[in-house]
Amino acid sequence: MNLPNYFLADLPPEAVLSPAMITEACRTLKRNREYYLAHRMTHQLMDVLVELARGWLQSDNRFRKIALESGEAETGFSQATLAKGLDNVFHKFTPENFSKLLEQDLGKQSCHSSLVTGHNFHHFWYGPELLVHIAAGNIPNPTLMSIVFGLLAQSAQFVKCASGSAFLPRLFAHSLYDADPKLGACLEIAEWPGGSAGLETALFAEANCVTATGSDEALVAIRRQLAVNTRFLGYGHRVSFGFVARAVLGGHHLRRVAANAAEDVVAWNQQGCLSPHVIYVQSPGEILPEKFAELLADELEQREQIEPRGALAAEHAAAIASRRGVYEVRAAHSPDTRMWRSQNSTAWTVVFEADPRFQTSCLNRFVYVKAVKDVSEMLHHAEAVRGKVSTVGIAAPEDQTADLAMQLARWGVTRVCPLGQMQNPPLTWRHDGRPALGDLVTWTDVEIQ
Repeated sequence: MNLPNYFLADLPPEAVLSPAMITEACRTLKRNREYYLAHRMTHQLMDVLVELARGWLQSDNRFRKIALESGEAETGFSQATLAKGLDNVFHKFTPENFSKLLEQDLGKQSCHSSLVTGHNFHHFWYGPELLVHIAAGNIPNPTLMSIVFGLLAQSAQFVKCASGSAFLPRLFAHSLYDADPKLGACLEIAEWPGGSAGLETALFAEANCVTATGSDEALVAIRRQLAVNTRFLGYGHRVSFGFVARAVLGGHHLRRVAANAAEDVVAWNQQGCLSPHVIYVQSPGEILPEKFAELLADELEQREQIEPRGALAAEHAAAIASRRGVYEVRAAHSPDTRMWRSQNSTAWTVVFEADPRFQTSCLNRFVYVKAVKDVSEMLHHAEAVRGKVSTVGIAAPEDQTADLAMQLARWGVTRVCPLGQMQNPPLTWRHDGRPALGDLVTWTDVEIQ
């Protein structure tokens, strides 16, 4: 990847970062923000992002070409998986979507200015001077979206990537620098192993707001390092699952429902918090849940031909093989368990179990199908993960959707969407039930006599 050395992540592998380098980078970002970003109109920033996305969606875009040509070696995702994932992200960057986001989180006038006026009042919003992102390394799109939200909040940003995961954030940062060098100068990308205390101390000392995605234990450790007045937005461990209502288990709906379930399993190789571990199927229905599992297996086999999972690290392949071994034994001794799997590879696995208890998957396109009589039974058997569920994808008739969503919301689910869209939330999605852009800003109220 032949790119200029604009960011710390561009330094050669043998380069050693020091706390002094981190401090100087943060202070440079703050100065650049004051010169180049703090006074930019919101609609101008939207225009840059829209044009940037249009470029990424073009097959001849040099950053996209690098992402697809080198991405499998750098990320482990196949070229087809990367292309689909990037398209889903950048198709969201439209003027209409950005306007909806800004109006939803910051008010109607926010598309033009940080000043919101009304009868006898003014409100000003402003983003953090320096926004630090501690990014997870499993999938790239949350990091890209964090950068976008930071730009709209008019914040300088330092993105600390997990070791070995800076490839796509770095490419995106270079594309921003190429489109608008002044905005690019308000962004830093770096990576180092977690637990590098000296670097983290220097970074957090300069931050006004820190966002972090990772395990609950990692979030607790980060929060302990921050000053009491540093805003912290942590996104911890979450799981997701699907629900298929009996009313769609037949006719022309059935194949489409199975294909949508496969889409959610395949997207980003099931690595994100929005990916389903389990697909619950309402029973009795026109077909048995076991038959739905078989249809899902057929869909995953077809998807493997056009969107292969890609190679896995040895330990992840071994985890799948070990899990398969358990279910092979169970299936041989009980009709309550069945398994379908890719031949001569660990590319995909579907396990049907009569036991409806929620089961975490080992991921990488390994999914459970379980039978339940209704949503209440499903939620009863998912009680162990209550409060940790991000998304439930549902396939149900339109006249049942509102009632299903209400049950799920009251139980604590923060996002309900159609099956097939679990890993493709809209730009206006409230991550873990919170406004992604709105949580970044601070308001000043001015009361007028």
